[in-house]
Amino acid sequence: MILLVLLGSVLISVVAIKQYKQQSEDYHNDRLYAKEHSISTHLKRVLNGRNNTWEVKTENIPIIFKEEIYNIADIHKLQINLYDLDGSLLISSKAGFRNNVADKCIKTEVLNAISNTAVHRYVDKHKENGETFLSSYTYLTDQKSKALAILNLPYLENDDFLTKELEAFLTRMAYAFSFVLFMAIGLAFLLSKFITKSLKTISDKINATRLERLNEKIVIDDTSEEITTLVNSYNSMIDELEESAIQLAKSEREQAWREMAKQVAHEIKNPLTPMRLTVQDFQRKFNPEDDNIYLKVDEYTKTLIQQIDTMSSIAAAFSNFAKMPAQQNENLNVVEIVKLALDIFNENYIVFASDRDHIIAKLDRTQLIRVVTNLVKNAIQAMSENNEPKILVNVSEVNNNVEISISDNGVGISEASKDMVFEPKFTTKTSGMGLGLAMVKNIVETYNGTISFVSEKGKGTIFKVTFPKAN
Repeated sequence: MILLVLLGSVLISVVAIKQYKQQSEDYHNDRLYAKEHSISTHLKRVLNGRNNTWEVKTENIPIIFKEEIYNIADIHKLQINLYDLDGSLLISSKAGFRNNVADKCIKTEVLNAISNTAVHRYVDKHKENGETFLSSYTYLTDQKSKALAILNLPYLENDDFLTKELEAFLTRMAYAFSFVLFMAIGLAFLLSKFITKSLKTISDKINATRLERLNEKIVIDDTSEEITTLVNSYNSMIDELEESAIQLAKSEREQAWREMAKQVAHEIKNPLTPMRLTVQDFQRKFNPEDDNIYLKVDEYTKTLIQQIDTMSSIAAAFSNFAKMPAQQNENLNVVEIVKLALDIFNENYIVFASDRDHIIAKLDRTQLIRVVTNLVKNAIQAMSENNEPKILVNVSEVNNNVEISISDNGVGISEASKDMVFEPKFTTKTSGMGLGLAMVKNIVETYNGTISFVSEKGKGTIFKVTFPKAN
């Protein structure tokens, strides 16, 4: 917009200058023609007047106009030169003009131009001492239209008045275009703010779009047709995305339950097989008269109870994983609760440390203990091959958050396993269902916390759990 205003002002200024130059040229040509006609008429009156006693012919021109030429030149305010038909100077109103040899004769090309044109007129334009002169040549005729002499009128193009007019016009144009330019800058600024505001709103909404949550539609009033089309397309995409997310979530839930069912079935089958074999063996070898019958019954019973306990622990593990953390939130001293959670462990290589005695967070006591005990259990199980085991549990305050870290010098986690650590049923141990860390992550995220870890194979692992502090 600003460029168009500037370009328009330049083009109009150029056109105006050209127009003024053309007007100036037309003005001088018309003025010279009018002067020429008036002087020619005046000269003819003198030639044909009563006061002229000389015969009207070329040779007598200097005598006839000996005194009159000065009066005529003074009346018309223009220099008058009269030449014969061969181009030689007869008389001039300019004193001393005859002494200039160069001006005593008309150039041959000028004579040819006069004689060859229908109106027998020629205008020569030339510059002299930085000024532009027009010089007209035409025939002076008698009453019978016979050419007597060549009338020459030198005319100075004085453009001072027109130049001042042009300067005044350009000045007014500059003021007008300056005003329009400032208006254009202001309008362009407002339009750009209006357009970019809509685009920024759209950009922010697009950047905030997520598949896993409900996305808001864009609502923008009083905008352009193109922006409205873009907004409608985005809102349609949001509807499709929400529908796709619902279908995906449904599919993922169904797949998760199928996988869970397979895992439950697999874990239950493991103790059922020895139970079946024990019962079948008891049925085959049962003899009421056997002296060791009570000992055998006791042995079979212990085997069945052991397998039943295994099934019970499997059921409890899956129940705990599926159960959402209880929302019995209270302001807890995390330092004290973590100490309490560590009391159930007898390992003397577990070390507790904290930089403060009181760090308060709004959590559920039971769930916090569950998080700590699961992480410490994992650390203990990672010490199976270490002769100098060490586990450090630290509670600290970092950036207005409570941070609990559990570090060990155990076997560590391999690179291949790091991406699957928090997935349900993933485990690197020969026993267990792989639900501990998945359950911990579930609890932590329920309380707006985060859990992360760093590990190096053969050197150990550090788990960090962060919760927001209570206000």
